[in-house]
Amino acid sequence: MKKNLVLFNLLAFCSVTMAQFQYPITQKIDHTDTYHGVAVADPYRWLEDDNAPDTKAWVAQQNKLTFDYLEKIPYRAAIKNQLEKYFNYPKYSSPFRKGDFFYFYKNNGLQNQGVLYRQTGLDGAPEVVLDPNALAADGTTRLTIFNLSKDGRFAVCGFSKGGSDWQELRVMDTETKQFLSDKIEWVKVSGAAWQGNGFFYSRYPEPKGSALAAKNENHQVYFHQVGTAQTSDALVFEDPKNPQRFHTVSVTEDERFAILTVSDRGKGKDGNALYFKQKDDKVFSTIVGEITDFNFGVVDNIGDNFLIETNQNAQNGKVVLFDPKRPDPKNWKTILPERTEPLQGAGTAGGKLFATYLKDVTTRAYVFSLGGKLENEVELPGLGTAGGFGGERTDTFVFYTFTSFNYPPTIFRYDIGSRKSSVFRKPEVVFNPADFETERVFYPSKDGTKIPLFITYKKGTPKNSTAPTILYGYGGFNISMQPTFSPLLIPFLEQGGIYASACLRGGAEYGEKWHEAGMKLNKQNVFDDFVAAAEYLIAQKYTSSARLGLRGGSNGGLLVGAVINQRPDLCQVAIPQVGVMDMLRFHKFTIGWNWIADYGSSDNATDFANLRAYSPLHNVKMGVKYPATLITTADHDDRVVPAHSFKYAATLQEKAGAGSTNPLLIRIDVNSGHGASNTAKNIEAAADIYAFMFENMGLTWK
Repeated sequence: MKKNLVLFNLLAFCSVTMAQFQYPITQKIDHTDTYHGVAVADPYRWLEDDNAPDTKAWVAQQNKLTFDYLEKIPYRAAIKNQLEKYFNYPKYSSPFRKGDFFYFYKNNGLQNQGVLYRQTGLDGAPEVVLDPNALAADGTTRLTIFNLSKDGRFAVCGFSKGGSDWQELRVMDTETKQFLSDKIEWVKVSGAAWQGNGFFYSRYPEPKGSALAAKNENHQVYFHQVGTAQTSDALVFEDPKNPQRFHTVSVTEDERFAILTVSDRGKGKDGNALYFKQKDDKVFSTIVGEITDFNFGVVDNIGDNFLIETNQNAQNGKVVLFDPKRPDPKNWKTILPERTEPLQGAGTAGGKLFATYLKDVTTRAYVFSLGGKLENEVELPGLGTAGGFGGERTDTFVFYTFTSFNYPPTIFRYDIGSRKSSVFRKPEVVFNPADFETERVFYPSKDGTKIPLFITYKKGTPKNSTAPTILYGYGGFNISMQPTFSPLLIPFLEQGGIYASACLRGGAEYGEKWHEAGMKLNKQNVFDDFVAAAEYLIAQKYTSSARLGLRGGSNGGLLVGAVINQRPDLCQVAIPQVGVMDMLRFHKFTIGWNWIADYGSSDNATDFANLRAYSPLHNVKMGVKYPATLITTADHDDRVVPAHSFKYAATLQEKAGAGSTNPLLIRIDVNSGHGASNTAKNIEAAADIYAFMFENMGLTWK
């Protein structure tokens, strides 16, 4: 491409006579790839280079167009003010104990990052341990890891800058609350697992080229001794012959065993291998040596044996006991057998085994003996989502958090001896949660499968087809869309809006079968489920197509892009956020190869035909009237690189710009990542989405 050619064209505007919008002309280049004998043009390939001056110029022009449009919406500032009002209340995490201290996170309301506190006992005076807000002027440095050594003297602190997935590790002396000289870089897909005077972590070699776009390969496990330089760290494990594998290490509570987990989703395997070693062992011993489609994870050790959560021969999950002296799977003892409901997770605390299950997308929690005998169910406040139940072996109580769409996250204390729960900390919100209600309904998809749908609104909202409605979906990667609360929804509901969350196939709502029904060659089921959800809301008069907005992020951004290609008439507004839009090249960037297990790969002929058939980038139709579309991404998104959204926006504007009177815009956040990097950016993005939605539905925010 000639120097400044793109910049020259970006400063010129194409005339769109039928529309209100003049989109920057995005220079096209002559680039074609051949997949299994099929030529596929990629004229906007140059936008994949996030550091190129031409790309930066394109971003600047697109943002100018988008923000000029948004700034003209008269009630945009009022929306932001209302969101800040409802968001502005103290938010706490569940406490976790180490020695005499209880640690917890608190955000006073509008702080960009939550602050880490500790106190002696549950009644002591809180003291600040670490305030991430002081680490960057714009509040975009996040504390991603805080893991204490067994004696509580030291803590590994992980930091992410500007929303990137890259982390830097530091070591804090918790007595002085000062950092030591230790500094560890290029950490990704990693925790920090203490053993003695050091810890295990995982990293990649320093990337060649763009740190935010270059492919990440050869994941390595190291051990770091406190007080030493990273160059002295011991390489514990790597597998350069299989560069697209994840290698992570955890350590049992007693620090006797290090557990190595190895997964290979780059080859389409959704499971993992599992290994262990005692502290002084030089090599890892095998628990599961072959990577298949089954998952294995150590819950805890009981003496020399391991409790393992797995879905091998149990699609809904089970817990077994593994004896290293009798490693053959036929000798594994079932502790918690498979149920009809999928197992969400299992953990130990206070000498008990806690397990949560998912029943019609709501949590059920149970307490078992370590031998698997059911002792009691934990009574939860209602239908919603509960998590936590973790602790140490000497604990007499645990904490858990319960939430739902109209139930702000509330922390409960569960006493193991009395088997009773009590409210430990209830949020003091500036609205009345009882003013809102959530329905759980089941609607038929195209093939007749019943799909759960949660519908939330303010009591008294009429069902007369006029309510502005957001339909949210994800549908992938074995992730459940469970009921959760967001204060940013409340102002929208106060405006008479309806929020609907569809539990699409591809997720984990009903176990592995549900996941498999929406992955790879079955991906069209996910789109059909989402379309059927919209049609249900319209048929039942919650809303109409003129008042419906589709929204989804990441895999959900892919969902929205695919659906509006297939059914551009379905909705008035589309919000594809940080979406996977180029289904032929997603595995070429950062850790995108990790998604092959769910999507398949264009390197395979059968997968290629399937991916090309629904890829949002490759199925935009010339001259079709698309819904008003606001694409969102961020410059530091190194999970789903912004090139996906850049190329998709350029294609949408080129092919549909002249045929649609609706705006087709892209909003590119700066110094942010796959999710908002701070509170301010989160609120600003939400305000812009609501403003865009109301403006294009012909509504006014009051």
